[in-house]
Amino acid sequence: MIKKIKKTYSTSEVCTELDVTKNTLFKWEKEGMIKKVEKDWRGWRLFSEDNVDEIRKIIRDKKKRNL
Repeated sequence: MIKKIKKTYSTSEVCTELDVTKNTLFKWEKEGMIKKVEKDWRGWRLFSEDNVDEIRKIIRDKKKRNL
């Protein structure tokens, strides 16, 4: 059986791609706004496609509220 490998993103990749700070990502995770973020053997976060989509939605919602 072939196991499907899911793409993951590092914290720095997510920050660069979505123009958000590490502190903001960690705050949203702590507050439960982002569902469980996996961690590698070093304890570094590995954001899934679903996590990235959640973060995009959070950013969109925040921009809408500020208009």
